[in-house]
Amino acid sequence: MAQGSHNAAPNAVGYLHQVRWALVELLRSGPDRPDLAISLEMYDDIAWENAGTPTEMLQVKHHRASGRSLTDRAADVWKTLRVWMDTASPGDPHGPRLVLVTTQVAAPDSAMAALRAFERDEVAALSMLEEIANEDGAEETRPTRRQFLALDQAERRTLLHRIRVADGSPQAHDVDDAVRTALQWALPNGHEAAFLAMVWHWWDGQALALLQGHIAKIDVGAAQASINDIRNQFTSETLPTFISHRDVDENELRAKYHTQPFVQQMQWVAFPPRNLQKAIVDYYRAYTHAVRWVEEDLIGLAELQRFEDELVDEWDREFDWMLDNLNDDADEKEKQEAGKAMLRGLLAQTGITVRSRYNDPYFARGQRHILADDGRIGWHADFKSRIEGLLHARV
Repeated sequence: MAQGSHNAAPNAVGYLHQVRWALVELLRSGPDRPDLAISLEMYDDIAWENAGTPTEMLQVKHHRASGRSLTDRAADVWKTLRVWMDTASPGDPHGPRLVLVTTQVAAPDSAMAALRAFERDEVAALSMLEEIANEDGAEETRPTRRQFLALDQAERRTLLHRIRVADGSPQAHDVDDAVRTALQWALPNGHEAAFLAMVWHWWDGQALALLQGHIAKIDVGAAQASINDIRNQFTSETLPTFISHRDVDENELRAKYHTQPFVQQMQWVAFPPRNLQKAIVDYYRAYTHAVRWVEEDLIGLAELQRFEDELVDEWDREFDWMLDNLNDDADEKEKQEAGKAMLRGLLAQTGITVRSRYNDPYFARGQRHILADDGRIGWHADFKSRIEGLLHARV
């Protein structure tokens, strides 16, 4: 590994930890702040706000477990103070609470230990930080220590009164457990891993939108509603959707499946290319979900079979009507148009669902293509004679 990329690894882990820690913060503190919202990289690493005004700003520091304590001379301490002195109006007694979240543990009898949420001693903390600020000390922190001393005594007291040190926070590899603990009330029995994976997938999308500036904040109420929606997918009446349309690469799927029998079947009725490509996505999503639902014990094979049988019965009725409306001497163009019309009509049908409350239309559409891929149904009047050669070639 190149030396440069090796050196960058801790920073990358730290930044990822910050983004993931925001979900922990949202889950832990959200229930007590139902009217607030959380943001990333707007006011601070993480911030709570009310109507556009920050109420709490968090600096998140991650260190690999090394046994080293957080001392008052640490660069993390003075970098954090510098950020808050520059951006948080240090002398404002009504300014936002300032929280240092760190995986390190504050050294005993240090200012950082004295600024924890409990058993605080702000007078002692101020005295210790002033003493260190007056030292010649490390060149890296000297400008910040001079900036701290440039505040008047009241501003320093006010700044420290607003600071809370949350030390000993979980390491990056422990954040999953912290989220699981925070969501203990919502875990669906037997499907905990799938549920948590969907929560993380949701959060990754939200965090990316925050960092790209597509959204400014996430309201607590909206976040709770989204998580409840995920939880509600794990019931006897519905099923979870693991893969959305935006999660797939249409071009990659087209290259993979373009020779499949279900694609050939649609080409026999001259199905429009753009709609055919969407059908390939429906096929992939339906197939992938059916497999995963069975693997996760979310649905039984008998229930899937019942659903398939209903789709076949529906197709059988429509296919008979199509043949009845075709003349005995119908040419290929007429057969194509009739098959295309039947296919379009069936793909628009939403009456048959795999579960009473799982009515996302992609699954029924995709399942019809799976049946067509197996030769159980088809669209062209002569599909039965044509499909035999395709299926024989697959064996």
